[in-house]
Amino acid sequence: MILETRQLWCKFGGVAAVAGVDFQLAEGEVRCLIGANGAGKSTFFKMLTGQLRPTSGAITLFNRDVTRLAPFEIARLGVGVKMQVPALFDGVTVQESLALAALRTLGRRQAPAAVEAMLKEIQLDAEADTQVGLLSHGQRQWVELGMVLMSDPKLVLLDEPAAGMTRGEVDKTIALIDRLRGRRTVVVVEHDMHFVSRIAEKVTVFHRGTVLAEGSMDAMLRDSRVREVYLGRKAGGLHV
Repeated sequence: MILETRQLWCKFGGVAAVAGVDFQLAEGEVRCLIGANGAGKSTFFKMLTGQLRPTSGAITLFNRDVTRLAPFEIARLGVGVKMQVPALFDGVTVQESLALAALRTLGRRQAPAAVEAMLKEIQLDAEADTQVGLLSHGQRQWVELGMVLMSDPKLVLLDEPAAGMTRGEVDKTIALIDRLRGRRTVVVVEHDMHFVSRIAEKVTVFHRGTVLAEGSMDAMLRDSRVREVYLGRKAGGLHV
């Protein structure tokens, strides 16, 4: 397993946001974490990235205990994190943004070729000289994902990558994740069930700080517990 948590807890005062979660992720897998607001998935995500420190329990990454590591230490192990809101400089071009990310891990000789390859990967080569502030919301998301991928992470953690996108942008994001499939291990926190149904090999459903159910999207759609606490009426109109 590339990632494992054992009896992971996170308490705020007397309230447990995550309550004893056991989780395993295989190398090369694309896993989606879903659940209602307040279910614990975002808190769990932040513990994996080092943004929050667990109250108790353990996180093992690449066979190493990372429970108490800081975010930069986890990143150095080969973890790329993309948060929901892009953290970009609007006055910088797409190419310059990727170059800044490339120079952190690559030498000046290697960076230009890597940037050109990434522009094609995120399909923004035509916008290479466009300032980031002039891009659409979806394009900005792809720029930041490209910046994350410039470090060649083994594990990529994405927080609601489809939020606020048009349907066409969602389709392109799905295609991008599909191109990563098998080359990266990916964990996605997401609310868009159409998006989840098209990318996830396995879904983990959070409810009240615990893992309610886990399995394929088809299995989750058939699970009466999942339908009751989260999918509800959404499931009736979801075609996968």
